[in-house]
Parts: sequence; C-alpha cells; structure tokens
Amino acid sequence: MSTRVLLVEDNELNRNMLSRRLQRRGFDVITAEDGVEALELARRERPDIILMDMSLPRMDGWTATARLKQDPELANIPVIALTAHVMLEDREKALRAGCDEYETKPVDFKQLLRKIERLRLRGSRE
Repeated sequence: MSTRVLLVEDNELNRNMLSRRLQRRGFDVITAEDGVEALELARRERPDIILMDMSLPRMDGWTATARLKQDPELANIPVIALTAHVMLEDREKALRAGCDEYETKPVDFKQLLRKIERLRLRGSRE
C-alpha cells in the first residue's frame, strides 16, 4: 500500500510540480489549497503524512497544524512545514504549532523524501 500524502499548497505551480514528483515516487497524493480545506481532507482522507505550506489563504498553516494536533483522531499524523520563511524563529514557530519537521522552499526534494520516510517509519512503530 502506498503512502498517502496530503499536500497543502496555495501556489498552483508549486502544488502541481511537487505533486507530480511525489506521484512518480509512488506516493498517493491529495491536495488542498488552504488550511480550511486541509483540515476537511485530513478528517475525510486520513493521510499518512501532511506537507503543509505555512502561508495560506483563509487559514494559515500554523493555525491548521495546531488544530490538527489538537484533534485526537488526527494528532498522530506527521506534519512537515513547507515554507519560504528561513529564519530560526520561523522554524521554531512551525515546531511550536505542532509540525514534526521543517523544509524550506525551494524544496530540496531528496531531503524532503528522507524526512517523509523517517516520519513514516516513526509512525509505523507507534
């Protein structure tokens, strides 16, 4: 069974490019354009991992992640922050919101795959 990834990204070009790259690697990818849609899809689809852009319309990634982590049924889904914010305090803010990992944009795809695999393996042991 393939790993189901919820990719939350409001930039269509970034969303399509990353989605295609993940699908070529065998991931089952579902996408959302904002934090509100991300929460709805997480509840309905139960992804194995969430890639969360932080700067989103309607509900930003920090708020969406915090709400995910407050929901007992969704709290165990690993979240990787995807953001152009590169300052140390941005990383800390994402981790405080509940993100399990942090990846800056432009995304280093090989590094992102390593983080996904590490979190996926950690989740399968819990």
